[in-house]
Amino acid sequence: MKKIGLIIVFLWFLPVLVLGQENARMKRPESMSIKGSVKEKSTRKAIRDVDVTVLGKGTVTTDVFGDFRIEARVGDELVITHDSFNTIRYTIKDGQRIDIEVQDNPQEAKSPSISKQKRESRYQENLRAAKNSLKKDAATSIEYITNALETIRDDDPSSDDKKAELFESLADIYEYWKQPDLAESNYLLSLKNKYNTDVKIKLANAQLEGKNYQAALNTFDELRRSRLSNTQKAIVYEGLGDSYKGLQNYPDAITNYNKALSISQRKKLDGKVILLNSKLAEVLQQEGNIRDAEEYLDNSVQLAQQKDKKTSARQRSVAADFYNKSNSYGKEIQLRKEALEDIEEIEENNENEGPQAEKDNSLTTQVQNYKIASAFAAQEAYDEAIPYLEESIKEAESKNDLIVQKDATRKLGEVYREKGELEKASDAFKEYEVIIDKLYIQKDQEISQATRFSRELAQRANRITTLEKDRELNEARYELAFASQEIANQQSIRQQIVIYFLIGLMILLLLAGYLMYRNMKQQRYANNILALKSLRSQMNPHFIFNALNSVNTFIATSDERTANRYLTDFSLLMRAVLENSEEDFIPLEKEIELLRLYVQLEHFRFQDKFEYTVEVDPEIDINEYMIPPMLLQPYVENAVWHGLRYKTEKGLLSIRFQKETSESIEITITDDGIGRKKSKELKTQNQKLQKSRGMGNIKKRIAILNKMYKDKVDVFISDLEDNSEGTQVKLILKKDK
Repeated sequence: MKKIGLIIVFLWFLPVLVLGQENARMKRPESMSIKGSVKEKSTRKAIRDVDVTVLGKGTVTTDVFGDFRIEARVGDELVITHDSFNTIRYTIKDGQRIDIEVQDNPQEAKSPSISKQKRESRYQENLRAAKNSLKKDAATSIEYITNALETIRDDDPSSDDKKAELFESLADIYEYWKQPDLAESNYLLSLKNKYNTDVKIKLANAQLEGKNYQAALNTFDELRRSRLSNTQKAIVYEGLGDSYKGLQNYPDAITNYNKALSISQRKKLDGKVILLNSKLAEVLQQEGNIRDAEEYLDNSVQLAQQKDKKTSARQRSVAADFYNKSNSYGKEIQLRKEALEDIEEIEENNENEGPQAEKDNSLTTQVQNYKIASAFAAQEAYDEAIPYLEESIKEAESKNDLIVQKDATRKLGEVYREKGELEKASDAFKEYEVIIDKLYIQKDQEISQATRFSRELAQRANRITTLEKDRELNEARYELAFASQEIANQQSIRQQIVIYFLIGLMILLLLAGYLMYRNMKQQRYANNILALKSLRSQMNPHFIFNALNSVNTFIATSDERTANRYLTDFSLLMRAVLENSEEDFIPLEKEIELLRLYVQLEHFRFQDKFEYTVEVDPEIDINEYMIPPMLLQPYVENAVWHGLRYKTEKGLLSIRFQKETSESIEITITDDGIGRKKSKELKTQNQKLQKSRGMGNIKKRIAILNKMYKDKVDVFISDLEDNSEGTQVKLILKKDK
């Protein structure tokens, strides 16, 4: 066998030597795909998220198995960096696999997941900052989104969820800053990574905002056919109504608004009910159904009055606009005056809250005063219109609202002209021209700011797009490099035919040696299995014989009822024993059940001799451990028959299953009987006719099992330290590997 081993070793190294010489003569490719791994030296545990860099060419990251693949040339230097060890530099000598082993350093060694934890922390911080700055600075908010996106790795199982969340947040930013086209495209990217009903509703609303009514209709229609909550249904039907209204399909708009209204009323969504009544009134007005429109409008005003001042003022303003279109100026003026009172109170509260209070540009005193004056002027009540126009101009000037100031000044000039007060009209029109010039300058500045704002948003959007494209490009580049290397490998096949022949010969010899070794191992295994079966076949009759002796005792004492009861329990035990008799191993749970039943039977017979306890550590998963059947029963039987049975006072049998390590448990069988020494003396004195084979068989079984399964079971038998009459059996059972 030693000679065969030496020949095999020689043939193993021969092709390697030939291959090395052949490769030395071969022309190496300029660039090759280098594979390798990074692992801890002592534990051989893979380290993921390690950066492997070829200077000046690029960086890759190790995967969950610690493996990497990178394009490089002979002579290039690899720089291997990670938070858990010092930077390592390695010069590439050939195209062989590179396995980097990191030296353990208690001061510097950290968990391989630290990088992942840092990325997760940065991701959450940037996302939170983006949401906080959404309404303050769009560019800053988008920059935070970009930073969060850079923390995502493709090997992260939650990368799709994170991308979906980031693109949704990015779309929310664009939606808030009135960029519906960009919002729509980013909501689509979010849905591409992970479907979410709320995000799809946002997508449809962004399409509405961009006046893409047909696309919005299609999106809302898809949502309508999916599973929705009642609140979502109300939003979807409202969106369908808005889409049909935008397409001037008023009957379908009314139908869907009514469906949304019905759900909102049922679920007591008051804000939605007020809004839908207004929308129904507007669509009915477009159809010319003024009476029904007024009914819905009155409902909305009445409901709004029960809410806060802002809701009430807004709804009165909406109703006033409605009556303005139908030339009902009296109702319009009344509603605007009521709204004006609410707005004055709202503006006062906003001043108390400071500059952060959110304002609605349509709900201002200057706007309402101007519209009241316009309603009076439409009725040629010029004297009533003038005070409201002057108040509107005053308020607009104080708040730098040039648009309302311009309109009110022009209207004031027109009113004076209609009254025949031409000089005052002339002064008003001159003031109007001055305001126009100011407004022109303001608008020019606003256009310039809007242009810069749009350009800045576009730059941020391009950076995010570039990040995604770079990610895809890197994947494509690595795949291309791998394919190129495969082609180069195929070109060298012809030069390696002789090497393959030698390798084939070596494999045949190795196979022959392996077959010889396997046959020898199988023969030893078969012998061990045969020995185990023989011992098991001896164990079952031994156990049955002892149990039947117990039944015989009951019958001999004319205790037939007890014997019958004992036989019933004994039959259950025998069935369990016979079911497991052909198995080499059974789950520990089954062995415990069998042991409980056996001890119960023995206690039934010797109730006046002992009590017993069976304790199982709750930390032990008894389904993870396998044990030879009937391994523990002989020890328990020995404790009862040779220890506790001869004791004058009542004894105690304790069986404990205790977790020792993560891979092993300790089984302790303890009795406070007469002890091994006294038991032997009694046995000699009484001249026992039969010598127990149970313990001998158990020792042989354990010896064979440990030989086959590498020390699976250890057994220690000792006298109790504090009681020379007691006996303790301790077994160490290990998990299967």
